[in-house]
Amino acid sequence: MTERTRFSPLAQCDDVTIDPAKTDRLDNYLAEAGLEAVWFARPANFAWLTGANNIVDREAGVGVAAAGYDGSLRILTSNNEAPRFAEEEFGDVPVESFPWHEGTLAEAVAERSERPFETDFDVSGAERVPATRLRTPLTDTDIERYRELGNETATALESVCRIIESTDSERAVAARLRERLVARGIDSPVLLVGGEERAHAYRHFPPTDTDIGGYALVSVTAQRGGLHASATRTVALDPPDWLAARHEAAMRVEAAAVAATKRLSNEGTAGDVFREIRNAYAEIRYPDEWQKHHQGGATGFAGREWKATPASTADLQTPMAYAWNPTVEGAKSEDTVLVGDGVETLTATGEWPVREIDVDSATVVRHAVGP
Repeated sequence: MTERTRFSPLAQCDDVTIDPAKTDRLDNYLAEAGLEAVWFARPANFAWLTGANNIVDREAGVGVAAAGYDGSLRILTSNNEAPRFAEEEFGDVPVESFPWHEGTLAEAVAERSERPFETDFDVSGAERVPATRLRTPLTDTDIERYRELGNETATALESVCRIIESTDSERAVAARLRERLVARGIDSPVLLVGGEERAHAYRHFPPTDTDIGGYALVSVTAQRGGLHASATRTVALDPPDWLAARHEAAMRVEAAAVAATKRLSNEGTAGDVFREIRNAYAEIRYPDEWQKHHQGGATGFAGREWKATPASTADLQTPMAYAWNPTVEGAKSEDTVLVGDGVETLTATGEWPVREIDVDSATVVRHAVGP
């Protein structure tokens, strides 16, 4: 292998900077794996390394630009995309280009990369890079950006929930929330709105023209700069008699999951937390509810970096974000929390009703029925 030149972080356009903690991680990986370069073109991984967005077609699994690292950062895209990346995203980092009509991004990476190399998409001559391993746990820069995303997501979500009326359609509520998120530069890959009729009938409720009625569950997974923040709020207008008790039950399961994640962090696994979740369901007398919906897991540069199951062996890393989302027959409790030295709810504003729940000699604060 060639001797590596240390890459120093560069100030760039649009507040895009390269995190030195990530280049340290990549330097170590290249040395351990005996590689000369790694390349990222999938949007989450591109954003993880650069903080920038390489998406044009939201249905495509691969973006229009690749970020390579071989001791320094390289950006490669087609000639029709290069001016925008150079002017709006990367500033002092040179943007390499290839004629759009003479080949694909994969072919351009294969032609220009130092060898041996790995990629996160299909490229001839390259093995697959373990992207999830590289992008976890979170860095200090990730955490700073996560706090901003979580607060802005919760602010938009709660502001919409406060003005919901029983005659609103689910789609109207979703449109308001999407508009407020977009105004903050936030995408919403998951946005679910269920009124009284559908929130009780289904675990996932893509919005329809059905009226909200007596209560609503509004769930969102928001994404900006590759990071994902998930949260749910429950809105009571003329709610069914059972809603308060079932929401309380869901909060207790979520609190048990959060407490277990902190207690077992850096020692236990996702499967260990899942056992605590099952025990919590049994204690609230809903022993089979865990079978009816996934319970959540670690989050970050994917909606869920992994989802906990009874057999999960994923490590409980810190600092890391987790989004647990238990459901109980028409009720749901969900927020994104940062687990490190303590537990911090990222998707919180301090302006929505909360409940303090004692579990495992700890007090976990969860969002109650509102507004």
